[in-house]
Amino acid sequence: MKPLSSILFLLFSIFSYSQTKVKDTITRRANIVFIQNGNAVTYKPETPPLIPIAGAPKPSYSYLWELGDGHYSKEAEPKHVYKNKGTYTTRLAVTNNYDNGKPPATRPKKVAVNDITDTNYKDITSIADQNGFAILKNCDPIPEQEMVVVVGYQNLENYVSSGKLYLFYNEKQFKSNNFELTDFRTYANEREIKEKTIAAVTDLDDSNNYLASAESNFKTKKYRNTTTEEDLDASLLDANKTYHNVSILEFDDVNPNETHNVFYTFKTTPQMIKDTSATVTMRGIFVPNRSYKNHKIKNLEMEIVTSHDPNKMGSNGSFMNYRLVRFKRVNFKTRFQNNGEGPARMIRLETDVPDMFDKKTFKVEDMYPKCPICPKDEVPTVSCLDTIIKKNQIFFTFKNIYLPGSEQKNVHEKDSTKGFVKYSMKFAEDFHKVKTRSRTAIIFDKNEPIITNYATTRFLPGISIGAKAGYNVYPDLEKSTSYFVGATISPFKSYRFYWQAEWLNAINKYESAATVVDQNVVNPNGVKQFQRTTTTTENKSVNWEIPVLIRYNINNYIGVGVGVQTNFDVSSEQTTNKKIESFEGGTDQFLMDTRTESSSVKNSFVNLKTGLLFDLTLGFARIGPSLGARYVMNFEQNFNYFQFYGIWKF
Repeated sequence: MKPLSSILFLLFSIFSYSQTKVKDTITRRANIVFIQNGNAVTYKPETPPLIPIAGAPKPSYSYLWELGDGHYSKEAEPKHVYKNKGTYTTRLAVTNNYDNGKPPATRPKKVAVNDITDTNYKDITSIADQNGFAILKNCDPIPEQEMVVVVGYQNLENYVSSGKLYLFYNEKQFKSNNFELTDFRTYANEREIKEKTIAAVTDLDDSNNYLASAESNFKTKKYRNTTTEEDLDASLLDANKTYHNVSILEFDDVNPNETHNVFYTFKTTPQMIKDTSATVTMRGIFVPNRSYKNHKIKNLEMEIVTSHDPNKMGSNGSFMNYRLVRFKRVNFKTRFQNNGEGPARMIRLETDVPDMFDKKTFKVEDMYPKCPICPKDEVPTVSCLDTIIKKNQIFFTFKNIYLPGSEQKNVHEKDSTKGFVKYSMKFAEDFHKVKTRSRTAIIFDKNEPIITNYATTRFLPGISIGAKAGYNVYPDLEKSTSYFVGATISPFKSYRFYWQAEWLNAINKYESAATVVDQNVVNPNGVKQFQRTTTTTENKSVNWEIPVLIRYNINNYIGVGVGVQTNFDVSSEQTTNKKIESFEGGTDQFLMDTRTESSSVKNSFVNLKTGLLFDLTLGFARIGPSLGARYVMNFEQNFNYFQFYGIWKF
């Protein structure tokens, strides 16, 4: 039989092991494999097994190949023909969709091209359909993971040009930086330069304009896809206002219609915003010719994710300033991907709409597959998007479309299996400062619905400063007067519960009850007299009150609160007055003499008192003027009092 100590040690070891979470230190890796025939190379990835997510669609990998000469491909097994001899470094970024693990890490692979055996070389694909400027990503950002951003630019002029390329990142609206630029790779002799940071101006971007300050002096602009602008200084001022960081490249002697790509590797930071419905952006500015101010602007929108799920709903209303959003539009975007083995002919999105939005202001901003809005009261015979607005939902239905499936035969480009709907709405007439949640059910043909994440909108706390003045009533003090003025600070126009802190400066005055002492005394002449001494005490003070309370708005007009407060006399003065009356004989019938004596005592920062308070306001409870009453119950005796006041919150 084992000793008791051994059994206890064994039990303790088992318990400790069961309570300790073993950290997974195994890194998933993908390898680059290639078959080479002269300058023609066929690439293939070797990837680890996928880890399915319970209830999610079948997991899959998507790829972004950087082929070492400025070309890239999103095919699973691309074939590439190199134009010149040399050694090329190929990189691969693998994204794991609907997978429960981390994306597989890869190592670059060098490919030596010593012979030109295939002359079927193709230049980098033209991006004229995007106005000569494009930005794409291999995946949406996940905290502490890498992502690749590709910026492509094309010389659409009819002459050789030398220009600049800006990529702005890390929006200032977020408390911490979301991205760290770890590397960038160029293939057309682009060179990095530094420019002096330009002074900030008001944000012009429609995706953030309701976060801008109230002192906006600029007309709001919307960057739809790629736009061409002429005032480069204003665009750079705006971008520097919106973003913390920028990468600037210069390029020389780009021929007409020539296209180049620059590859950026970003590491998302641990401090990255964790809101999975939030939208973050990067902004590119392409200056085709450094001698002119003409330029192109493109925003790259990305939703924060916890896993790579192509079916997702997001909103740019994650951090809104409640003071400034009354007439602004909030954008929502629902993305989807057909993961089937065949094409989808009908896709329906059943999207929740929070009550605080006015459905009459609903507008479709963009969509894919691209198609017109379906005509009302007609049976559509062509591709179109039908929208049905219900009480708490909007139904989007793509009709008569063709969206390939990711598992469909001969479908090599995963992006062709994806679609989205982007729409916007304004707030309703009477909307409150509350967080909203909405999600979408995505239905491909007659399949079971796929439910997205929740897209949230929320407001920044904001600051409301209040001015307050009133009168204190001390029932237990005689001849007391107490007037005060002060200030309050609280969140701007809170809906229900909120904290409020105050500072009140009161001028107090009260008298203590007079004391009368009658006595018989003998004067210096030896004559017996009656003497009456009346003593009065007057107290004056400048008192500071510092209440902290939690308030609750019952509705727009009634609010209640409860809290604690401390108060003390910043300065106080106590004056004692004595009136001494002398009478003839032993009674007070014949007054002979009256004299007075006075003395004062001054103090600073004395009479510290603490207590509880109960508060009621009637008027405009959330913002504006109201009247209030408060009862303060001090922990010291004889200092309970009522407070009646007026307050105006701004």
